[in-house]
Amino acid sequence: MKDRRKRGLLLLAWNRLFCFVIVLIFSFGFTFSTLRLVLRGSFHPQLVSSWRTPAMEAISGDSPSIYIQDIVLFPDQALIFLKYPRASQLFTKDDIDCIYFSPNSSQTQLTLSPASIDGEYLDLQIVRCPLQPRGLSVSVSVKSDGYLPIGPTYRWDSLAYAAVIDRDNTTVVFVKGLHLRGGKVADPSRFECVYGWDFTRPKHLLRSQVLSIAQEIVRCKTPLSILSASQRANSSVKVSVRAIGKPVLSSMARPDHRLEPDTSARKQYHMCVCTMLRNQAQFLREWVTYHARIGVQSWFIYDNNSDDEISDLIESLEGGNFNITRHVWPWIKTQEAGFAHCALRARDSCEWVGFIDVDEFLHLPLGLSLHDVLQNQSSEVGELRASCHSFGPSGLKRVPVKGVTIGYTCRVAAPERHKSIVRVEALNSTLINMVHHFHLMGGIKYVNVERNVLVINHYKYQVWEVFKEKFYRRVATYVSDWQAKKNVGSKDRTPGLGTRAVEPPDWSTRFCEVVDTGLRDRVLEMFNDPETGILPWQEQKDDKEDTDLVEQNRRRIKNVASVIL
Repeated sequence: MKDRRKRGLLLLAWNRLFCFVIVLIFSFGFTFSTLRLVLRGSFHPQLVSSWRTPAMEAISGDSPSIYIQDIVLFPDQALIFLKYPRASQLFTKDDIDCIYFSPNSSQTQLTLSPASIDGEYLDLQIVRCPLQPRGLSVSVSVKSDGYLPIGPTYRWDSLAYAAVIDRDNTTVVFVKGLHLRGGKVADPSRFECVYGWDFTRPKHLLRSQVLSIAQEIVRCKTPLSILSASQRANSSVKVSVRAIGKPVLSSMARPDHRLEPDTSARKQYHMCVCTMLRNQAQFLREWVTYHARIGVQSWFIYDNNSDDEISDLIESLEGGNFNITRHVWPWIKTQEAGFAHCALRARDSCEWVGFIDVDEFLHLPLGLSLHDVLQNQSSEVGELRASCHSFGPSGLKRVPVKGVTIGYTCRVAAPERHKSIVRVEALNSTLINMVHHFHLMGGIKYVNVERNVLVINHYKYQVWEVFKEKFYRRVATYVSDWQAKKNVGSKDRTPGLGTRAVEPPDWSTRFCEVVDTGLRDRVLEMFNDPETGILPWQEQKDDKEDTDLVEQNRRRIKNVASVIL
């Protein structure tokens, strides 16, 4: 009787399983007439459907291992992250189209060219597609093969987007969506870190302790199993964060990069610089060349979605014996997190790191070098803070042909804020920073450097052609974009401008209270070719007409400033 009941239950279970499989097959649009097995070499069957239209034929055959790992929706673009097998040739912009379609339809509604393609983000290629119209999904189509099935899609402002395993085996996670206060350390007991392969299956997730949390930077205790997985190639383990009692934030952060302990007794470089930029290629050569002369030995360029061929320029600078590396950092409104990430990368090779922008130049009025300034600091000093002088257009209406240090010579009288050079080993483990300075370890102090020793020339208010690009988007997390109608009176905005990029009639003569040619004179002394008058970063062409215009404007501004004073 028992055996009979067991056989009956087993038969019922198989019947239910068979019905479930039939329903599943039909729910995905398959019929027995279109279902076939494709055999490749050994027995590896694949279900192949013929329901798709030719316009949406999926990639197969030649490129079976290329797939969309993640899609992140930004305010004006969709970033599609393509995963390739090792040693594969990457697609070019001419190979790919961005395609848009309704989620419940296989028919392409719209086809556009990518805005740009970048192949240097970890082991992924980024395709930047114009933001899709409301109600449509986005994917990419390879012109020679077909389309790639859509991947997991996330919003940029609610996402764990990057992670590294630090040399103490903790995981540092960079995450948006926690909405923590800037410059403040939060209570770590209110949060937990979550590891796993599929965050939709809570029972299969590992949870761990949050050791520190501030702004968008979370330090987690890494489970031993995750440390083992991170040592294997192609690990797909992801990490995220959640506030206790709330859902886990979406994640594409894979902690598969480990920072090894520093075993050398002395750092490779005494002075390095980290910057985050977007579309600054035309100014980068002057900035790098000048700072190399005064003592910077290595540069970390965090590229925040440039589309001005800056990678080619950086390769050219590398060929000129500058130790400069480009790190693709596509995450918007994340300057503080990007600087923290850079500090971790630079820590093993650099003793000191300056965190400045490409329009900011370290100026040593007494003629010292950066090495002279840094070597005189005691071990208790972990940060040097230098005042910033903000320069205006100086009467110019076109980009100065000899560079910003030569063209802009009139500034605001009072210094504005400061920027810092930090001893990276002295940083607080939270990595908390406000762009202008970091929090330091206990017992470590900062010093304000005298302005006759070190000051920063900030070419903040350049000719309108350049300045108007600031209206596109601010890179810092805790400042409003200038087009947003909030915090209009903030010091982070430009006095006298509203929320639209409309040039004031007197823009070229604004922000001119003091004529300051100190850095200009030193640059000419260091770099000017006495025979040709050409500077190393200057284009080789006849610039006489533009140079005459610069001189005329300089004389006019000098007269205006003298009247003001």
